[in-house]
Amino acid sequence: MATRPHSGEQRVKPVISVRNVSKTYGSGLQALKSIDLDVQRGEIFALLGPNGAGKTTLISIICGIVNATTGTVLADGHDIVREYRAARSLIGLVPQELSTDAFESVWATVKFSRGLYGKPANPAHLEKVLKDLSLWDKRDSKIMALSGGMKRRVLIAKALAHEPQILFLDEPTAGVDVDLRHDMWQMVRGLRENGVTIILTTHYIEEAEEMADRIGVMNKAELILVEDKHVLMRKLGKKQLTMSLQSPMSVIPHDLSHLSLELSPDGGSLVYTFDTQGDETGIATLMRVLNQQGIDFKDLHSSESSLEDIFVSLVRDPTVGVSGETRA
Repeated sequence: MATRPHSGEQRVKPVISVRNVSKTYGSGLQALKSIDLDVQRGEIFALLGPNGAGKTTLISIICGIVNATTGTVLADGHDIVREYRAARSLIGLVPQELSTDAFESVWATVKFSRGLYGKPANPAHLEKVLKDLSLWDKRDSKIMALSGGMKRRVLIAKALAHEPQILFLDEPTAGVDVDLRHDMWQMVRGLRENGVTIILTTHYIEEAEEMADRIGVMNKAELILVEDKHVLMRKLGKKQLTMSLQSPMSVIPHDLSHLSLELSPDGGSLVYTFDTQGDETGIATLMRVLNQQGIDFKDLHSSESSLEDIFVSLVRDPTVGVSGETRA
């Protein structure tokens, strides 16, 4: 994960810098609203958001495929518009679509992709990429003969052919099986260990939770939150303590009304919600009050919010967690 400077140290220049980027199409549709974002060198940054949130539009602008209406984008200090070739040569993009030259072989496809960026021939590098992606034995196969998962691997190989420093993965595991998804996660970790910065969009919450160092949440064309994954989960995550009662109850007693308790529909359990970041959880007080009320329980079970719970709450109410958030 990218190191953060200590107090007094000079801030490390981000590898991707997005400032005041917006996009409005001729139809009047506003796809992005004044986006500011820094991505640090060597990190894995995940963009989460529902369909239509603006994730793909943002990636397309950073990669120079779509022109922004306002704002600037720097890729390792190069303006993506004024210094397009220099900026684009640093970037690899794995798009959502599986479109590629169906009648070409795997080897010819990745070789051509490298040549597009003016890179000298390097068969050894291409061989390593194909082997890392379990494509070496398919190198002479036509793209049209490959499975969907293998075609997805070819797209990644094309993006890595010119040795980019920054790799964008737009829904990289959409429609692939679980085994292939985990193989891709392992490959992404290996790239990061070699210094490649990874930016991915995903609908799979577990993918972001498994892979990302930091997470950005997009909704309705806005970047509503950017935060370190673990800080985000600590800040917005909640823990719940579920107590299975010895004797069901119909209502929560009045003397317990000041506590954050809910009664299960069948009356057989009490659920206590508490803030993991609070100075005190309140559990000791809860146990004392239950004992005073003569309420016995036969089992205790604790659970913690997942990233999916946090994501859903943010999209429903973007003001949740805005105070104290770390914007890029």
